[in-house]
Amino acid sequence: MQLPILPVASTSRRGLSKWAASLAVVAMAVGTTLPAAAQSSTLRIIPTSNMTVLDPIWTTAYISRNFGYMIYDTLFGTDAQGKIQPQMVARWSTSKDNKTWTFTLRDGLTFHDGKPVTSEDVVASLKRWGSRDTFGGQLIKAVDQYETPDARTFVLKLKEPFGQVTEALGKPSSNVPFIMPKRVADTPGDVQIKETIGSGPYIFKADEFRPGEKAVFVKNPAYKPRAEAPSGTAGGKNVYVDRVEWLFIRDAQTQLNALLNGEADILEQPAFEQYATLRNTPSVELVDAQPAGNQFILRFNFLNAPFDNEKIRRAAMLALGQEAFLRTQVGAAGLTRYCKSMFPCGTPFESDKTGEYTGIANPQKAKALLQEAGYKGEPVVLMRPAENGTIGKLPLVAKQQLEQAGFKVDLQNMDWQTLVARRAKKDAPSAGGWSIFLTSWTASDILNPLTMAMMNATGDKGWFGWQDDPKLEEIKKQFVAATTDAEKKKLAEAAQLRAFETVSHVPVGQYNQPAAVRKGVSGPVPAGAQVYWNIRKQ
Repeated sequence: MQLPILPVASTSRRGLSKWAASLAVVAMAVGTTLPAAAQSSTLRIIPTSNMTVLDPIWTTAYISRNFGYMIYDTLFGTDAQGKIQPQMVARWSTSKDNKTWTFTLRDGLTFHDGKPVTSEDVVASLKRWGSRDTFGGQLIKAVDQYETPDARTFVLKLKEPFGQVTEALGKPSSNVPFIMPKRVADTPGDVQIKETIGSGPYIFKADEFRPGEKAVFVKNPAYKPRAEAPSGTAGGKNVYVDRVEWLFIRDAQTQLNALLNGEADILEQPAFEQYATLRNTPSVELVDAQPAGNQFILRFNFLNAPFDNEKIRRAAMLALGQEAFLRTQVGAAGLTRYCKSMFPCGTPFESDKTGEYTGIANPQKAKALLQEAGYKGEPVVLMRPAENGTIGKLPLVAKQQLEQAGFKVDLQNMDWQTLVARRAKKDAPSAGGWSIFLTSWTASDILNPLTMAMMNATGDKGWFGWQDDPKLEEIKKQFVAATTDAEKKKLAEAAQLRAFETVSHVPVGQYNQPAAVRKGVSGPVPAGAQVYWNIRKQ
């Protein structure tokens, strides 16, 4: 049975609900081809990339986010219908003026070291998350005072009403407000943590961690799942396997062989050219953890030449065309979609109000603007994660299109984890820094101006690239205060227009990339992230 790939336009919140239902049917239908006695207690997964950063607050890299969901828990989750549901929180209330929010934690929450989760742990975790995350930063700015009247109660006293408190606390993707012990969460947000102690459904086996080879997790026997059925990142996080192994395999063909030979149970992101084979393989099902799709984007460094010049960023934007990116990187039928909106097509704030940006390459107009801007031929350092099957070809297209417009491009190959570390450097490109990188975002990360990292325009405190734009930040502040869908829609469009005007980034195409799952593995939850609770293996 083949899982259909739905067009992204049909994957709104109602579409997500339909997907959840269809995936549940798929999960129940799968069988097994592996000896149950040999491997039933160990789930083996080939993740999206190698992992060297174990701090899901310090980075927005999805491998680190997925690591976070393995070992940490959250105060709230987002279900398959896009609704916010309590997770670590037992109950909460708000004052009549909506400026005081009081939360009570569930009883019996404990960290992996046996210590109880307390309100002080929560507050420290929220402060650190808010120092790094766009949405979290908006919430933290609105907080006047934190209170911890007892070990299970924390209070947010706001300077003014903030209409999306639980939406922020239940944010499903990077950066997720994971709860850590206070001693760990007290680490500054721009410094990586040194301990990986959570209270979530799995325990990380640091002694078995081998970057580039393997990461191991074991079931947390002290974890108490919620009683509700799992849905998105909400509900009961029941664990039915004793051990999960992440196998870091770089070569795409070796990944596929491991899956087909039963050496792995799930391949999170098959190479796009492998889908034709997978669709015709009886032992494998395709399951999409991000049914609303993903978006490729190109990000600039605002601190250094040449992209500290707005006109030069605009010239680069005009040089880029989505068709070549999608054809070169994806190519597979039914998995791509032209979409010039920064907010993914098929989601509530999709908009065709994109200013000069058309998504169609115009090298002549770009070249004229580049000359007008006084470009001096500074080399553009374009980072390429060559081994990454999801985005590794995008920089090749960017180099070609930018050079056609007159840019001098220095393409530098590296692995994804090196790129993740290097993009945090503010040095000049000639001194080990960078000018451009391309990456991918799942739709749940870029649904509105508050969740979109590229619209964090707070300078040095913002996302990699470090745009400083008070006007965009003011629009976001108004978005926070908006009370009607019409107001939010209008302000989201204003934020998008401002982002295109200043060229915060460039969307270069929308796509889907379902995981490949062996029959005998049931229960994958479509969550907008890869999550590994609720899974059974026969």
